[in-house]
Formats: sequence, C-alpha cells, structure tokens
Amino acid sequence: MYPPLRRIQDVADEVGLTSRAIRYYEEMGLLIPAARSGGSHRLYDESDVERLRAIQALRDDAGFSIGDIARLLEDTDQLARSKAAYRSAENPVERLRIASEGLARVDRQIALLGGKIERLRAMSDDARARRARIIELVAQLEPEVGASTTKARPRTAEAPA
Repeated sequence: MYPPLRRIQDVADEVGLTSRAIRYYEEMGLLIPAARSGGSHRLYDESDVERLRAIQALRDDAGFSIGDIARLLEDTDQLARSKAAYRSAENPVERLRIASEGLARVDRQIALLGGKIERLRAMSDDARARRARIIELVAQLEPEVGASTTKARPRTAEAPA
C-alpha cells in the first residue's frame, strides 16, 4: 500500500510554510509534487515533505540563497541517481566514471558549504572586533562617569563562541 498523498495546505501546515512558498519552490525547480489530483491539485508524499524541510533548513538555518539550495539539491539528487547507476554497472571503467562524477559533485557541495562557513566566520570576527572596540570605549568612559553606573554591565561577560 502506498503512503497517503496530501494536499498543499496540509503539507504547508505540517512544515510551517505557506502554500505560496511551496508553489514558489516548485516554480524555482526545487520541488516537484508527487502527483496531481483529477482537479489538478498538487499532491505530496513523505519524500516531498522531507525535501521541503531540507529546503527550509538550508534557507532559514543556514541562510543559503535559492540558487545555492538548487545547486545543493541538484547535486544530492544526481548522487542518488549515480548510486543506482553504479550498482547496476558491471564495467569497471563505467563504475570509475560514475564514482569520479560523484566525487566532483561532493567536492562542489563541500566548496559551497565551506564558502558559507568562511563568510559566517568573517561576519563573526567582525562582530567580535566591534565588541572589543565597545569594551575599550566603556572602559575609557567608566572612570569619567563613576563606579556607580558600572554595576549594570558585567565586566567579565564574553560573547558566545
């Protein structure tokens, strides 16, 4: 028996997206509904729901653009197809070609993720530098203002790592 197919609003409610967002992801090629009803309503299966959760995490949690999400998902989809092709291939030359293409895709994903990490690290470093400058400014101003106002700010507070 097949798992039940769900309509767009049911899926939107489950994953915390709007129907409009889901349609947008379809327009951008990030998602293809599992089926359409006789009335041409979009119908989604569990793999569609999981893909929407992945899209949402890449967008909201990791801050990736739609273009980057498309590249990551396309590579992931191709890796799944390559895995099946590798298993069915008997020729070692063909298996090597498939494995090499898979390696290139994973390397592309690593580069994209690494670039995001480096940009976030630079942003964090900039914020820490601003924090250090403000701490210096506060330290210079405190003697002028007096010790009574310093109780509001813990002197040893550190920004989270």
